[in-house]
Amino acid sequence: MASSSSPRKNNEHDVFLSFRGEDTRDNFTSHLYSALCQKSIATFIDNDLKRGDEISRSLLDTIEASSISIVIFSKRHASSGWCLDELLKILECKHNYGQIVIPVFYRVDPSHVRKRIGSFGDSISMLEERFPDKMQRWRSALTEVANLSGFNSHVIRPESKLIEEIVSEVLERLDDTFETENKLVGVDSRIEEILSLLSVGSTMDTCKLGIWGTGGIGKTTIAGAFFSKISRRFEGSYFAHNVREAEETGKLADLRKELLSTLLNDGNMNKFPNIGLNFQSKRLTRKKVLIVFDDVNHPRQIEFLIGNLDWFASGSRILITARDKQALINCGVNKIYQIKELVHVDALKLLNQCAFGRDHPDASYIELTHEAIKYAQGVPIALKILGRFLFGKRKEVWENAISKLEMVPQMEIQEVLKISYDGLDDKEKNIFLDIACFLVGEDRDIVTKYLNACEFFATSGIEVLVDKSLITISECNKIRMHDLMQNMGREIVRQESINDPSKRSRLWHHKEIYEVLTENMGTEEIEGICLDMSKVEEIHLYSDTFTKMRKLRFLKFYNSSINGENKCKVSNIQDPVFPEIRYLFWHGYPLKSLPSITHPAKLVLLEVPHSNIQQLGDGGQLTILNLSGCSQLKRLPAEILSAGNMEEMILNGTAIEELPSSIECLSRLLHLGLRDCKRLKSLPKGLCKLKSLKFLILNGCGITQLPENLGQLFSLEEFCLRKTKFEKIPTNVLHLSKLHSFCLSYCERLQSLPKLPCNLKELDADHCAALESLSDLFSISYDYYSRCFELSTNYKLDRNELRSILEDALQKIQDMASTTRWKQLYENLEKVCL
Repeated sequence: MASSSSPRKNNEHDVFLSFRGEDTRDNFTSHLYSALCQKSIATFIDNDLKRGDEISRSLLDTIEASSISIVIFSKRHASSGWCLDELLKILECKHNYGQIVIPVFYRVDPSHVRKRIGSFGDSISMLEERFPDKMQRWRSALTEVANLSGFNSHVIRPESKLIEEIVSEVLERLDDTFETENKLVGVDSRIEEILSLLSVGSTMDTCKLGIWGTGGIGKTTIAGAFFSKISRRFEGSYFAHNVREAEETGKLADLRKELLSTLLNDGNMNKFPNIGLNFQSKRLTRKKVLIVFDDVNHPRQIEFLIGNLDWFASGSRILITARDKQALINCGVNKIYQIKELVHVDALKLLNQCAFGRDHPDASYIELTHEAIKYAQGVPIALKILGRFLFGKRKEVWENAISKLEMVPQMEIQEVLKISYDGLDDKEKNIFLDIACFLVGEDRDIVTKYLNACEFFATSGIEVLVDKSLITISECNKIRMHDLMQNMGREIVRQESINDPSKRSRLWHHKEIYEVLTENMGTEEIEGICLDMSKVEEIHLYSDTFTKMRKLRFLKFYNSSINGENKCKVSNIQDPVFPEIRYLFWHGYPLKSLPSITHPAKLVLLEVPHSNIQQLGDGGQLTILNLSGCSQLKRLPAEILSAGNMEEMILNGTAIEELPSSIECLSRLLHLGLRDCKRLKSLPKGLCKLKSLKFLILNGCGITQLPENLGQLFSLEEFCLRKTKFEKIPTNVLHLSKLHSFCLSYCERLQSLPKLPCNLKELDADHCAALESLSDLFSISYDYYSRCFELSTNYKLDRNELRSILEDALQKIQDMASTTRWKQLYENLEKVCL
């Protein structure tokens, strides 16, 4: 007998039927076999009518290669030594491999089998003379199986119901033993999530689930594993592979024919290819079905294949996989399940299986496998392709291949991912490529404004990219893109001109940009340049460097060095002209005046931090103006404030002495930064007319007095006055109902504060040496005092001052502590003070 640790053979059959042929072969057993097969349960039945005394080796192997054995006990079952030997083998498999055994007591009492009495007991006694050495083992086996939970034909009637319940039990037990083949790493937990979303097993109306994710993320694999696990629970099931491809290749009609033929179990579909769906609708409404439509990109495909998804009987389940979220919505799904990248542990396991044929690599390859995983970023198709490509290769080949991936992406991976890109229109493709080359990590609103200025209709276009899983939007509104997607986008641009970067639409690699600029290779094909200046030496420009780039609409010269120094020096720049520029960012711009912009109305973003700028012109349609660190800029002309779309103006560290009164025209301004503007002594009264202003940063500026109408900034959320020389704050600051953060630290001349808004969440009044008691800052309210005991974490105050506020709060609410909620609050404050 095999040991309990013996490996189990691959299961060729789901169910093995053990029965006495003369009793049940042509009635009950045949009906049960048919019902199991109709549920696609692979069932073995021995139809050999001639049996000897010895059970064959092949039959023993068949029992061992089954997941479940159903033992059908009939009145004369125990008179067959063959049947009893089958039972011994079945129990051996139960003990050694955990095989499931289900007894069925067909017209025989279970207690008679267990105790071997009555006519059932008489039948086994007839074998005692012929097989005395086996009798004890047979009797023990009968007792053991009869004690298992099973089905009794005397209890469950009629036979049709008995068979239905047996099949249902088999399906449930098979689900419990379902295992993803080696194979499908990271799938089990996702199947459980999908089962939960679909409420499989309930009799609710047809439920339609969309499975959404980028190409190669595992949608088809997971849908296929799910289908394999539960398809036998349904009266009809079908997996429609590659629906999008079937339509593109003109094979959608063939797919419909096969779908209907399978669901209706009707071979006539092939004989009458033009038969309509209406003719079949009534038949479909009577069936509880499971259908998977794989890789759908338009609802017309579903409509052609099956018509109305609500036709089917209650309890039916429909899965649709797609790269486009909107396509799923248009198909009318009830819920959408997004497939995410594999976690690191699963990604490592999958790569190792494909690259080494096992879960763990050789020790010398560990670092290289982590590099490969870093490239694949949890995308299963990338892990599989890389693993298969590197299978059996030497370490030197691994190292070379991974280094190459940094410059040239693996083409097989790119082809899978590129399908989503190919489905975009021209405007959406431009949005995708701009993001891939320049804009990953940028604020969505800023990117939208820039792309809209390029007439790309970005508001809707970005939504399309999100729906197609080409980009994501983070919780802080930043645009994110999977590294593989970014590599794919950049490779599309590289393919525009493989050997000559000057003929590509977008440039981002510092070596290629350096070559194009220093060799004056600019062409009108170039639409965007994004250069990290910390990576190159001095750039000597030509007088017509930018003139030759007539279509340039994006230019970003930034500096990623930690110390912020501008390592790259740009020389010989001579009043550059930008006819089509929309986005201009130039750290350390060397000239005193801005470049010539042929169409200033097109420019939406202008950032020239730490530059020599002294003069500014028309603000046009500017949304963002960043002049931080421009220490030679002394005045802000009224013309720049004509930009009615301005939302962010950063003047930190400039030498400006005053703000024009026309600043009140910036009705959309959200952020005004004046940090370290030491020559700025006052703010214009018109500033308080900026009803949209949310952030006002005055840290370190030379202002000594705030406008009396400050309380009119009703949208203000953050107000920073750190290291300023204010002696008092206007009393109407109390009216700033949306103010969440108020910074006053190191305001050494500040002597007192008025009452502050109750909604204030952060107050930093640390190191305000002249500040008197803060105990009257807030109006008496439960909402404020309920936060008082948390002041040590939310408010930065002198330790003694903090204690003073808390003790004052205690005193003020002591008289109200008779009510339950005030009493609890009182106790909380008392604990903090102690």
